[in-house]
Amino acid sequence: MSQTAASSLKTLGVDLLQKQNARLHHTEEYHENTSLIVRRGQVFQLKLTFDRELKDNDKVVVQLSVGEKPMESNETLLSMDLRSGQDSQCWCANISNTSGKECLVAVTSPADAAVGKYFLSVKTGLHIYNPGNKVVYVLFNPWCEADTVFMPNDTERLEYVLSDTGYIYVGSVQNIVGRPWNFGQFEEDVLDSCMYLLDKSKLKQKVRKDSVTVSRAMSALVNSNDESGVLWGNWSGTYTGGTSPVAWTGSAPILQKYYKTKKPIRFGQCWVFSGVLTTVMRCLGIPARSVTNFASAHDTEENLKVDIYMNEKGEKLDDMTSDSVWNFHVWNDVWMKRPDLPQGFDGWQALDATPQEISQGVYQCGPCPLKAIRSGEVYLLYDSKFVFAEVNADRVFWQVKNVNGKHKPVKLREETKAIGKSISTKAVGKNTREDITAQYKFPEGSPEERKAVEKACTYLSSSNLAVCESTTPLPPLKAGIQLDVESEKVLWLGNPINLNIIVQNSSAGAWTINLVASCQLQSYTGKVEANLGSIKQTVQTEGKPVIQLPLNIAADAYMKTVTSVEDELLIKVNIIAEIQETNEKLTDELTLTFQYPPLKVEMPETAKINEDFTCSFIFKNTLSVPLEKCKLHVEGLGIFKMETIDQGDIMPGRIIKSQIICAPNKTGEKKLVAKLTSNQVKGISEEKMITITA
Repeated sequence: MSQTAASSLKTLGVDLLQKQNARLHHTEEYHENTSLIVRRGQVFQLKLTFDRELKDNDKVVVQLSVGEKPMESNETLLSMDLRSGQDSQCWCANISNTSGKECLVAVTSPADAAVGKYFLSVKTGLHIYNPGNKVVYVLFNPWCEADTVFMPNDTERLEYVLSDTGYIYVGSVQNIVGRPWNFGQFEEDVLDSCMYLLDKSKLKQKVRKDSVTVSRAMSALVNSNDESGVLWGNWSGTYTGGTSPVAWTGSAPILQKYYKTKKPIRFGQCWVFSGVLTTVMRCLGIPARSVTNFASAHDTEENLKVDIYMNEKGEKLDDMTSDSVWNFHVWNDVWMKRPDLPQGFDGWQALDATPQEISQGVYQCGPCPLKAIRSGEVYLLYDSKFVFAEVNADRVFWQVKNVNGKHKPVKLREETKAIGKSISTKAVGKNTREDITAQYKFPEGSPEERKAVEKACTYLSSSNLAVCESTTPLPPLKAGIQLDVESEKVLWLGNPINLNIIVQNSSAGAWTINLVASCQLQSYTGKVEANLGSIKQTVQTEGKPVIQLPLNIAADAYMKTVTSVEDELLIKVNIIAEIQETNEKLTDELTLTFQYPPLKVEMPETAKINEDFTCSFIFKNTLSVPLEKCKLHVEGLGIFKMETIDQGDIMPGRIIKSQIICAPNKTGEKKLVAKLTSNQVKGISEEKMITITA
């Protein structure tokens, strides 16, 4: 046997030094702690063990490979010679210390390394050590200045990358509600689910370096409309064969089930798509937040106008337009530089996984710079026209009259300040809502805001330019009439709806007013589920500064629809007044949301790791109606996986109490989220914090 063969070096083992690397790379929270999870652009250490001491002429090559047929030509195979020195532009590995048969190696990845799941092997001469289970996950790095996702502020990184719980804001402008949401980006299988999505995207290895392309691909893959992605969108109000969108409390159960079955999970609506996309982005290392736009326009005609048609009773008609105004819509912002755009558009980018419109042949939306939306530069990539309209479109009300047997729409009014209100996200480091409307648009009616709208109009397709004229403010009414709606402060489900339509006459003139008012049950997307009642009256204002007209709806009129539709519904009141003498038209609207009794969570403030504690859930049905088929959904990251407990029917006045024995497996501040659902009440949420100590 030759001297060379006898002394050829063999690798016996590789220690990934997970703990020390994870601490330096801010990845210690990930459940996959048997693998190595690192962030690009930052050095990490490996310990190699050989069958003898290392000599100066030994050639050792550390290899990282992706996929079944790795090749250096397409960057799916990376080979790093330990003797080759350093190079900040590409992957390199250097010996930092040797001790007997052990060797400490420092591996550095470039700040634009392709993110993904790499398999590690070590080549020494003809010998290749290929353990098969040594996996290195490479993520984006918001701590690295040279990375496109670099975020300089540490408290912001803590919130937008490392925080695994938060809130998603829902409701209406008048009643904004923070819904607790567990993002759970560090939970079991979530990282592997994200890697599976990366592979499913079919993005080439070279393109996986680019945060813009990766985030756009993920916005397509979180919905199932193309490529059988994560979530099946459903707004039908019927969710048999799946989970109702209102029942989810977090993203981890969705991604875990998707990873196991490789089939779309049923069902999602906008807040679920957004919650899951926040999880995927944070898991991959891209700073992200869920963002809610109240009174959100869905402009299908690209003319920055949303038309709303009402019949002669004042009831909204759904079948005359594909445009809509959603009570709220939830999407995402992701933080990154935009080297693909002119200078000045780095920072927050809007990204949306809810399948609304096709973009480049696929249901995807963004990333689109908030700075471009704010300034009206809607020619910039991606989908900036659509996002601009969501926060800026004008709303036009029409009444469809029957004239000689034909439907004739009559324009009632145009609103320039009704869309894109109270744009909300969770505040950094606090459990409160932050209003970020100013990051999306200038103040309504300001010269800068109208200038941005005018600029946006110049980029719309020419066939629509005619309807994108600048809207001049309406002159004050000659008649001096004002409309208002009064309602009880709290509308409890199961109680009658008592409204007062108020006509105020400030001019002391004698006017004849044809007034109609309607009350409808609608979903959050504006879909009409039931007409509950209307009034039609002609009133004389002479000698009457204030006229009040009651509009009362019995509980029976709405409870059947509320029970049969599996979405959370709201009350929409529309009023139309026509002044005969001046032919002037006024409209007003009001959104009312139902109130529910609270769900209480009781548990200790602190507990020890791996020691049981009891958590109790208490609910008293103070409503006048029974709640049927009640279910309690509970989830606590680091405490237990999502559980659903059947509670049966809860009659008025009855109290239920459920208990769960919890055994926490992670230290730190943990949050438990609970949600009660039933046929009548679609979701009562509560949360409770607990500190787990060692």
